[in-house]
Amino acid sequence: MSFNEWFNDRLPVAQVVKDHLTEYYAPKNFNFWYFFGSLAMVVLVLQIVTGIILAMNYKPDADLAFASVEYIMRDVWGGWFVRYMHSTGASFFFIVIYLHMFRGLMYGSYKNPRELIWIFGMIIYIAMMATAFFGYLLPWGQMSYWGAQVIVNLFETLPIIGGTLSEWIRGDYVISDITLNRFYAFHYLIPFILVALVYLHILALHQVGSNNPDGIEIKKGPKGNRWSKDAPADGVPFHPYFTVKDVMGLVVFLGLFFAVVFFVPELGGYFIEQPNFEPANPLKTPDHIAPVWYFTPYYAILRAVPSFAGTQVWGVLAMGAAIVVFFFLPWLDRSPVKSVRYKGPLTRIYLIIFAITFLVLGWLGTLAPTVEYTAMAQFLTVVYFLFFLLMPCYSGTGDNLGFSGFLLFVVSLLLTLSGLYIWWVETPDLAMSMKWIYSVTSVVLLFWFGFKPGWIKPDPVKPVPERVTG
Repeated sequence: MSFNEWFNDRLPVAQVVKDHLTEYYAPKNFNFWYFFGSLAMVVLVLQIVTGIILAMNYKPDADLAFASVEYIMRDVWGGWFVRYMHSTGASFFFIVIYLHMFRGLMYGSYKNPRELIWIFGMIIYIAMMATAFFGYLLPWGQMSYWGAQVIVNLFETLPIIGGTLSEWIRGDYVISDITLNRFYAFHYLIPFILVALVYLHILALHQVGSNNPDGIEIKKGPKGNRWSKDAPADGVPFHPYFTVKDVMGLVVFLGLFFAVVFFVPELGGYFIEQPNFEPANPLKTPDHIAPVWYFTPYYAILRAVPSFAGTQVWGVLAMGAAIVVFFFLPWLDRSPVKSVRYKGPLTRIYLIIFAITFLVLGWLGTLAPTVEYTAMAQFLTVVYFLFFLLMPCYSGTGDNLGFSGFLLFVVSLLLTLSGLYIWWVETPDLAMSMKWIYSVTSVVLLFWFGFKPGWIKPDPVKPVPERVTG
């Protein structure tokens, strides 16, 4: 018996490689958008490796944390390179994940039978956000300290449990050495949980098979394909065909990544804010406190919702709902086809509107609030939620929506009326032209995308081919 046979009899590594690489048949029509799943795995490994190296020299102590980061940057051999790879990697991780999620929205990768894949993906996204939040405090710079202070204080707005919850998160009455230690522990732990979640994500994916730009299942075919009579006729082995393709994408990605690391690691303050080069000072508040760019769309939604009935909790709930609503996409989308290639023009236009809305909200979240910027964020918050809440209407086929669809339309109506009330009653300083633009546009979106079935015909879909194209 050879060593390979002996080893695989006890640990079936060869079988795992066959199931997930050499004999996993993926659709032959993968395109550019399918690079980002494998790139996300590469960046996750990069973050874990660089994070472990940084942890060897970092001191989770309020008096020494900032100095230890400076020590890594100036005295540890290659420390600046590792630190900038880690900080740049965090931003690139979210860039890759956002593009990966957008691909899922375009090609319906959340629809039956891939609901569980999408749910695991969203859990990964939330775990990423938690990891980034816990790591944000660790440099113990001005923006780290005050950004963490603001985010933790948000939990105090929750009724009854708010004060106790925020105190439990901090471990103290204010951000202190205790907070730094527990954030460091969580920041170190969660990435390994992420690895387990990614494994489950891939396991669920390979159980039902990959989606493709056509949004149809690859066919078995009467004679299989050139590799096996039982293999899908529209599929090719993931290795070597797509591993080679992913390597090409990885080379381009690394070129862009290291260009940022070597030449613009702060990227104008978006990847590392200027105040974070100053040690944390509890007695000096920065002029403008904002989280890192990948949190800013939700931060803009948080700031857009005004206080009501003496509490700020509504903004926190809106921010949480903006994330949680993604979990319900598999059931909100009622289109008979998966891919945007075969959906109607209204659905495609609304997807473009949503993408622009998300990007502009992210931009607004980086800016100091003004009357005009806040009103714009409120309008875009309405558009953001209408995209999800009205999806059963504009993605449907014109059949009866039932009670749940009617309820979502009522919520959308209340959301739009709330926006109108805020612009016309609560914001007297807003220019009259802006009030009319936001009001009319919100009402048009509500009725244009919401009245189905009704006097607007269902968004037509194109015929879907029986076999994958390309």
